Amino acid sequence: MALKKKIDANRLNLKDQVVAINRVTKVVKGGKNMSFAALVVIGDPAEGVVGYGSGKAKEVPQAIRKGIEAAKKNLHRVNLTETSIPHQVLGRFGSGHVLLKPAPEGTGVIAGGAVRAVMTSAGVQNVLTKSLGTANPHNVIKATFDALTQLRDKAEVAALRGKSIEEL
Repeated sequence: MALKKKIDANRLNLKDQVVAINRVTKVVKGGKNMSFAALVVIGDPAEGVVGYGSGKAKEVPQAIRKGIEAAKKNLHRVNLTETSIPHQVLGRFGSGHVLLKPAPEGTGVIAGGAVRAVMTSAGVQNVLTKSLGTANPHNVIKATFDALTQLRDKAEVAALRGKSIEEL
């Protein structure tokens, strides 16, 4: 297995998208401590790089900022064709299952909230998706990333099989 190369977040033109903001309450002796948890997806559509992160703070803007910082440390490069994904794939995380299917030109991104944020941030323009199982955005995003890491391009498959790209 090849070593995963670190992606430099400073070189990329990253766009961030807030997927979910959750108000969290901790009950303590003196009462209730309120804080906010933010789930953020960042990506550079031109480069096919995407990442997600979670941040928690007393105020929403700080939680989002922390989420963006966490997402910059968790960037993945995605194998794409010109505008879609190379093949159908099913990603799993916990009870979250996400099905990604390549789509012809002009279809657009057919996806629900959390999956749509990841697909648009990764630069996928035509894809059909279905979220199976849970609707929890944390598990859905992790299942989507699992699916994206399973994507293989033709050169990679040809190398694994010991054939040339023309033979496939």
